[in-house]
Amino acid sequence: MGSRLIRLMMTGLLLASPVTQATEAKDISSFTLNNGMKIMVLEDDSIPNANMYLFWKVGSRNEVPGITGISHFFEHMMFNGSAKYAPKMFDRTMEAAGGANNAYTTEDLTVYTDWFPSNAIETIFDLEADRIAYLDIDPKMVDSERGVVASERTTGLENSNWRTLEEELKGAAFRAHPYSWSVIGHESDIAAWTLDDLVQYHKTYYAPNNAVVVIAGDVKLAEVKRLADQYFAPIPAQAPPKEVRTVEPQQKGERRVFVQKTSASTPNVMLAYHVPATSDADYYALDLLSSVLSAGNSSRLYQGLVEKQLALEVETYLPMTFDPNLLYVMGVASPGVTAKELELSLLNEINRIARDGVTEQELEKVKNIKLMDFYHSMETINGKANIIGTYELYFGSVDKLFSAPQAYDKVTPADVQRVAQTYLGRANRTVAVLAATEEADK
Repeated sequence: MGSRLIRLMMTGLLLASPVTQATEAKDISSFTLNNGMKIMVLEDDSIPNANMYLFWKVGSRNEVPGITGISHFFEHMMFNGSAKYAPKMFDRTMEAAGGANNAYTTEDLTVYTDWFPSNAIETIFDLEADRIAYLDIDPKMVDSERGVVASERTTGLENSNWRTLEEELKGAAFRAHPYSWSVIGHESDIAAWTLDDLVQYHKTYYAPNNAVVVIAGDVKLAEVKRLADQYFAPIPAQAPPKEVRTVEPQQKGERRVFVQKTSASTPNVMLAYHVPATSDADYYALDLLSSVLSAGNSSRLYQGLVEKQLALEVETYLPMTFDPNLLYVMGVASPGVTAKELELSLLNEINRIARDGVTEQELEKVKNIKLMDFYHSMETINGKANIIGTYELYFGSVDKLFSAPQAYDKVTPADVQRVAQTYLGRANRTVAVLAATEEADK
């Protein structure tokens, strides 16, 4: 590891918290209940609070046509009442105990987050166990929440050009794998989920053997084991969910889509390239390549497009996913710039890296950004709980969390150029254009 990186890591640790020690792999304990639920515990008494993260291994990847969006729907339904805690009582009970919560759904995971004073830990176990084992899938509540999700889908697409483009692009880039639809799901499917669909989905995917629970904060391992045995262990395991067997066939040529949105003031262009799963060895080089393109005002895309007034904004996105997915590159055209000019400008910067590579200096800059992001995540017990579960699931082991700085540091300019040449080619690309009107044939 380079000396500058070591100094930066030490600085990051010092900045993170002057009163806490750096977290190490040996600080994380884990055990698995007889029903298959894995529980990971990080004792951290820096503040008298704790976090519980429940990572359910279910997202839009596990859906099939006809029930798309159902994973995200359960993100909502899990707050709508169970045997012991009626509708609205999950939030009220937690808030009365001084806690708060949230949730999110991705293509691969549904994650519930609870933050609470450590003396409320038994209440949190009771709340979570109740909705895992005894969720009330009430028809009236389903209809009400169905309307909420349908409205969320409509509003999200109307307000976000990114979401609109992403939905159309994914449908073109994937012709077999379930990453082809958005997490929010298709409109007709949202309207058509049946009660039986919902009951079976909850039974299958919210089984304890399909979850990893992370608890970080002012807790003791022995107490967590006692509460897990009392509240989670009695919940029966279910048959393991079916594996996602579909492998997206290799793309053999550029694909293109156009979205007309009359309210768009200037064209938006999104490019996406098929890349390997997060667990692949090329992930680190691809992540750094993404940052070279878009991280900060000195990035390639900012300097090449925004500074030259070709684009109002630019960004890239490399999601963490279980299966091979996409690296996204997007730009919003400046007034007077056509979609074609914007697309060619984006491609020019991408192709320049594939052709000429990157410099040691710009690679070191983005490595430093990654390290700062890494240690920022480790500053709080909330960040620690989230990142522990993230690495356990996406990289196959929490141990990869602690080797991530070295993995990034090993990436060379040649590695970045190689992955650019390997993955960012035309035949592997899908282009989506959003504009008020489509450009005429010439």
